[in-house]
Amino acid sequence: MAGMPSMAASPPAASLPAASAASAASVAAAPAATVAPDPNAPAYEVSDPIAPAVLQGTVHDLDFPIVDKVMTVAKGYVVHAWTFGGRVPGPTIRVHLGDTVRIHLRNVSNMSHSIDFHASQTAMNHQMVEIKPGAAFTYTFTADYAGVWMYHCGTAPALHHIANGMFGMVIVEPEGGLPAVDEEFAFVQSEWYLGPQGEPASYEKANQTAPAPDHVVFNGVANQYKDEPIPVTTGGRVRVFVLDAGPSVDSSFHVVGTIFDQVTKEGVQLLHGNAGGWGSQAVDLAPAQGAIVEFTPTEDGMYPFVTHAFNFVTHGAIGIFTAGDGDPLH
Repeated sequence: MAGMPSMAASPPAASLPAASAASAASVAAAPAATVAPDPNAPAYEVSDPIAPAVLQGTVHDLDFPIVDKVMTVAKGYVVHAWTFGGRVPGPTIRVHLGDTVRIHLRNVSNMSHSIDFHASQTAMNHQMVEIKPGAAFTYTFTADYAGVWMYHCGTAPALHHIANGMFGMVIVEPEGGLPAVDEEFAFVQSEWYLGPQGEPASYEKANQTAPAPDHVVFNGVANQYKDEPIPVTTGGRVRVFVLDAGPSVDSSFHVVGTIFDQVTKEGVQLLHGNAGGWGSQAVDLAPAQGAIVEFTPTEDGMYPFVTHAFNFVTHGAIGIFTAGDGDPLH
């Protein structure tokens, strides 16, 4: 995919020390989903994990067509998704504090939808309106508060619309912006509750009081960043914007082999270089919560990122950062 960083430097698990290879294998093996895989399903499209640049200027007009899209969400599994912009998650928006954002929605699907930006302040019955098939609407807000925010379809039942792909991330940079780092990534954790192959997600499965998703994923597709590891710079500074879109499962975002030395979660900060020497091992996020974490991979090697609720790791919530050539013993 255009814009996706090269993965050529990533070593196979067999080249790693035995303990590391065994660990990689243990998190890679996923139990069978309740829907049989289709061996003829198209290959999934890898979602570019690189965070977008902050939009320039102070007023932003963005087109958000509402479209249906048949997409492969894991190897062998196809969903008829409802989307903003033809992708799951929808486009990540990154702006400065105080910017004005105008989202031009055009519904080219065959059912009604709406949108709710958590970064906005507006009455539900003002802008979170029904957009019927063929209709258009412009949602306008000012980015009054910094943070990592969720947006989603709010049409009833909102659970089904979110579970079928209608969500995304807004990044509002704080006053003065964020300092430069070596790499920046954006990950949205979400769940798939599979219906029959090629059909929308199952509302009945998503609506259970004890969530049992078939797949828990980063950026829409199970295991995509395990299959296609993401290169990072050894000794460099890595920043990750992370959002738990749910709709129902918490996240405990963790990068194996690292310590977060700076965290901003829902407006609360752990600062790099703090006087007490404090660090963080994982960031707990309930659905619709977001965070910014920073860390440094100290040596060449593999650094898996997961939700530390490991029952969901085996359902697809895993990726790998590869620092340097991936071999810490060369």
